[in-house]
Amino acid sequence: MEEIAKRAREAAQVLGGAPEAKKNEALHAFKRQLLARRKEIEEANDKDMVEAEANVKLGKLSGALFKRLNISGAKFDNLITGIDDIIKLPDPIGVVTYANKVAEGLSLYRQTCPIGVLLIIFEARPDAAVQIAGLAMKSGNALLLKGGKEAQHSNAALVSAMAAALEEVGLPSNCIQGVSTRTEIGELLKQDKYIDLVIPRGSNELVRSIKDASRIPVLGHADGICAVYVHEDADLEMAVKIVVDSKTNYCAACNSMETLLVNEKVVSKFLPMLATGLSTKDDVHYKADQFCLPFLPPDKTEPATEADFNEEFLCHTMAVKAVDTLEAAIEHINDHSSGHTESIVTEDAHAAETFMSRIDSAGVYHNASTRFADGFRYGFGAEVGISTNRIHARGPVGLEGLTIHKYRLYGNGHTAAGFGGDSPAHSFMHQRISGVSRTDDIPEAKRAKTSHGGYSS
Repeated sequence: MEEIAKRAREAAQVLGGAPEAKKNEALHAFKRQLLARRKEIEEANDKDMVEAEANVKLGKLSGALFKRLNISGAKFDNLITGIDDIIKLPDPIGVVTYANKVAEGLSLYRQTCPIGVLLIIFEARPDAAVQIAGLAMKSGNALLLKGGKEAQHSNAALVSAMAAALEEVGLPSNCIQGVSTRTEIGELLKQDKYIDLVIPRGSNELVRSIKDASRIPVLGHADGICAVYVHEDADLEMAVKIVVDSKTNYCAACNSMETLLVNEKVVSKFLPMLATGLSTKDDVHYKADQFCLPFLPPDKTEPATEADFNEEFLCHTMAVKAVDTLEAAIEHINDHSSGHTESIVTEDAHAAETFMSRIDSAGVYHNASTRFADGFRYGFGAEVGISTNRIHARGPVGLEGLTIHKYRLYGNGHTAAGFGGDSPAHSFMHQRISGVSRTDDIPEAKRAKTSHGGYSS
């Protein structure tokens, strides 16, 4: 495993210096190879689907994971479109975020650069392998991909196609490597010398096990316990539409609603409206508190327990609770939420701003479905995952979340000692330098590029 991680580090050092044109060339090659191997990839996916369906019947695999496996037909087309979206995004590397004239002849620049080597561990969702690989390529990061056993044939076919694309354009194929067994993951989590960041995507159990075992920083979220609060002055027809979408648009996603809070003043009117709005959906089930129970279909409702408000159901089940005030809704969400995404439905702008200011989650929405918590819908092109960590990357993590900074300092024989003593040779100026937004704009870098015909950032 150390050798795999070392190869990834070596590949990252090459990819990190690649210009935007080369990275986009690789992304175009991804498309060509995936399309050329479409039949092979879809056959591999069919094999995974058949095996997974049998495991669902045996109780060895959840229905939620099974739903995420398919990448054939329209979903394959979406993979290709997603790569196009990433190609169109601006290069996140080489962006200058700070330019300072420290002293005469001494200039400092802070620029974005790749993190280095990413280890992505995910369950089901073979399409995630392509989305993540595209973002890693655009941001100059090498990638180790570990998909679940349930998608092993699909993932192997996809990684093989993308590795071939890298060789086609003259980049190391080790920029993207697949990892197959759980034992290998345990060993890789010890390779902090070569791997810079672990991003797990999957169940609470998976994420917590990775965090417990890893020597490497982990970015991710364990649960997606998202809530919608219907305030007393909400447009109730709008609220029905938002709740139905938040719960049923794709209930197996981490951004689907699990908890519904309703102001006591509108419970008797809103909940029957909601039940009607959900009447055409399959397997809808409510776990409701005593205040809400009388207003929901008896054959689809049971009393809620406290544990239900900490549950990620990933199906058409929801926990429902009445609250008497906005304060109570905020308190409940901050106590029970996983910190993912919450929404308030209200016509009161002050109530909305209070909710959005005080809810302690990565996403806070007003009159919108929680299903918008997604890198593609945010305009990021795609996402490597959603982070509820309190670090630089929070919420859907796209290209910007896959970059860090390094500092360029250009001097002319300057020393720290030269700024001290009774007769210092230099004095600090600390003046902002204008007109520098990318590495290419740095005067010293321009001169190097002109004299040598190019450079690596």
